Amino acid sequence: MKSRPILNALLIAIVINLAYGQQDPQPSTLFEEGGADWIRGGEAKWKFIDKELIGTASGGSGFVMTKERYKDFELSLEFFPDSTVNSGVFVRCAKVDISNIECYEMNIWDLHPDQKSRTGSIVSRAVPQAHVETLGKWNTYKITCKGNRITTWVNGMLTVDIEDKDLREGYIGLQAAETGRIKFRNVRLQLIGEN
Repeated sequence: MKSRPILNALLIAIVINLAYGQQDPQPSTLFEEGGADWIRGGEAKWKFIDKELIGTASGGSGFVMTKERYKDFELSLEFFPDSTVNSGVFVRCAKVDISNIECYEMNIWDLHPDQKSRTGSIVSRAVPQAHVETLGKWNTYKITCKGNRITTWVNGMLTVDIEDKDLREGYIGLQAAETGRIKFRNVRLQLIGEN
């Protein structure tokens, strides 16, 4: 039949369109030097050196935060904490401020006095399932928020997998607190579904 090659070509075109036409948008980079899509707050000092965002705290707390709110997403980043800093990644924050009540706080603090809230935990919500050492080196955080499910990985190890319906969307922030220095780089956001 002469019509079969035309039908096959049409089916191939439909499959290609479905495969490539429905792709998720490319990840966006957050907290870029000179970017107008984020703000600073609190007492910590923030600066860029060699494309790394460095937060330094001297007894207080400070943060950088997106101006836009996000709902369902995968957030990936690299972080390098010193041995004294208290830091964290805050997602779905209800206000332009950081709080472990009005945000989900993915902690970065290996030496936290309460080890239930150490690196890899969601402070006051989930104890880390894995004990990951992160001091004095580059590490990775991957955080996924999809509906009520929140998962986190530190250096490829699953640390939290919970269902929580308290916060549905909000701002994203990075923290530097207590005394010490934290470095962040390659902060990338991939939206999941409709935001």
